[in-house]
Amino acid sequence: MTLVIGEGEILIGLGEGAVTQRLDRSNRHGVVAGATGTGKTVTLQIMAQAFSDAGVPVFAADVKGDLSGIAALGAPNEKMLARAASMDLALTPAAPPTMFWDLFGQKGHPIRTTISEMGPVLLSRLLELNDVQEGVLTVVFHVADKDGLLLLDLKDLQAALKYVADHAADIGTQYGNVAPATVGSIQRKLLTLQSQGAENFFGEPALKLTDLMRTDAAGRGYVNILAADTLIQSPKLYSTFLLWLLSELFEELPEIGDPDKPKLVFFFDEAHLLFNDAEKPLLEKIEQVVRLIRSKGVGIYFVTQNPADIPDAVLGQLGARVQHALRAYTPADQKGLRAAAQSFRVNPGFDTAETIQALGVGEALVSTLDAKGAPCVVQKTLIRPPASRLGPLTPEERVALIAKSPVAGLYDTTLDRASAYETLQGRAAQVQQQADAAADQAELERQDAAAEKVREREAAQAARAAPKPRASSRQSMGETFAKSLLRTLASQAGREIMRGVLGGLTRRR
Repeated sequence: MTLVIGEGEILIGLGEGAVTQRLDRSNRHGVVAGATGTGKTVTLQIMAQAFSDAGVPVFAADVKGDLSGIAALGAPNEKMLARAASMDLALTPAAPPTMFWDLFGQKGHPIRTTISEMGPVLLSRLLELNDVQEGVLTVVFHVADKDGLLLLDLKDLQAALKYVADHAADIGTQYGNVAPATVGSIQRKLLTLQSQGAENFFGEPALKLTDLMRTDAAGRGYVNILAADTLIQSPKLYSTFLLWLLSELFEELPEIGDPDKPKLVFFFDEAHLLFNDAEKPLLEKIEQVVRLIRSKGVGIYFVTQNPADIPDAVLGQLGARVQHALRAYTPADQKGLRAAAQSFRVNPGFDTAETIQALGVGEALVSTLDAKGAPCVVQKTLIRPPASRLGPLTPEERVALIAKSPVAGLYDTTLDRASAYETLQGRAAQVQQQADAAADQAELERQDAAAEKVREREAAQAARAAPKPRASSRQSMGETFAKSLLRTLASQAGREIMRGVLGGLTRRR
């Protein structure tokens, strides 16, 4: 059978004919589902490479570590060559241009964002905060914005939390009660998050989305592989990061309607982690992003074990469906199987539910959208073999590709510019400096006053201890002469007076 592939389509595999997906409908999202070991990763790999060959950049999470082989030329074995021959397909080894990313900066370029860009809603999910704690965190963001405090990394957020706790009385009058105990519980959860390695994720330089949407000189889209084998051990961080990335794409990209081909295709592996324990407001946000981001030219493909892992409101917006084998051993499994079968447009040639259980490795039921956007009749499909390597790269190969990456050196060194932590530290230092200066001045004044009292006391003591001068009994020559003269004159005057008196008395006789 000769495969006929129309222009503007990518080949998924062989059914009753070529099973393809239209590029101009690839922004209508999709789902790749199936039990472990049924071939989901290979399907993801061949779709990612097909999109790349069509000039569409791809972002995909590598949860198990084996998707990295997409960056190397394939080495097809006899089984793969036989499958290609049965499809009348020439299997030529090829590899798309690839960039590797890692939130921890170990197996790829670091990915960072700022606390402000994450926002209080997603950060509350990441920290698993309750409603009261989320409200306090929202207050912290408002206060930081009002006071000009940049929230870039975790230490900025910790400093802002302390600032709000220290001024809880004043802040509470504007925004409502801010209990220091609630702030303390958020700080403890931040420490837990920090111990999981999230400190590497928050900071600068922040990721530029344009670096995920690159094409090479030949016009092929770059396949961006997120090393998630370690990240998946922190499922909240994993799912929150990917939801943040979708939200940023939604916020930054312009409206373009339905383009001839997507601007970016996003594969979300282990998608059930996004919806586990998600509160209603968060689910509504996810639904909104999925519904509206397609008009920005972004296609989202959820990869999970069972379509039942995805809420109906989201599942109903997924156009392309690739369903690998499911096993129905329990009542819950049987319910999921029926739901998966009922999501397809019926093919009269087989029973969908029975066929899903009987599929072999590398087989799937596939339904995509036609030119009018309507689902095609489901087909039992033999998935095409990949042209790139099956299995992981060696560490040496990965290091070599990272070194040749077009973004090499752009994100490797952390930038720690002045932000909330440094600002609040500076304010605290200034207040302390002023307090120290006031204390020093007060001490100087106290010492001066004490010294003045000491001087006064010493002066008083000296005054009391000094001897009074005694009058001298010795007279000077002048004093003696004056006193003698006065006595002589007095004596003469007395004698004269007496003679006068006596003389008068004598004459009267």
